[in-house]
Amino acid sequence: MEALLVSTGLVAIAEIGDKTMLLAIVLAARWQRHWPIIAGILVATLLNHALASTVGVIAAQYLQGPWMRWVIGLAFLGFAAWALVPDQFEDDEAPKAITGGSVFLATAIAFFLVEMGDKTQVATVALAAQFQSVALVAAGTTLGMMIANVPAVFLGEAMARRVPLRYVRWAAAALFAATGTWVLVAG
Repeated sequence: MEALLVSTGLVAIAEIGDKTMLLAIVLAARWQRHWPIIAGILVATLLNHALASTVGVIAAQYLQGPWMRWVIGLAFLGFAAWALVPDQFEDDEAPKAITGGSVFLATAIAFFLVEMGDKTQVATVALAAQFQSVALVAAGTTLGMMIANVPAVFLGEAMARRVPLRYVRWAAAALFAATGTWVLVAG
């Protein structure tokens, strides 16, 4: 249960202001079809984070030893620094128009690709390595993504203008730093 809760909380806060959240806002503003966008985000995130969790669990099985605790702990401290860097969404990353496909499919593909190498995907690998649970970590990080992105789809740009992203980034950095410190000290 700890894996689920920690994964959910870390990703929900870290995702606020992330480029995938900005993508959710852009897609919702462009297509104004909330449910297919939300379903696309869910499917893309489940697939992406299930793969990332699997990589994390496998890596931890083959890379055992006390130094692995240091790698994971320092990775979370790195995520803390990374969380302080604001993401910027490039207009060329969002699909311009739907031709021959659906809003759901376009959203799923766009989210899956944009999430590749993103801090939440890398954090998912580290969380899975720490907790040794593909299912709980993937479920938690996906829930965290949905907690952050579903309101973005419904509230769109109005929410983006009102949320003090600087403070959210600081909170995310503090959570990542606390997790990294916990891994290093409690390990």
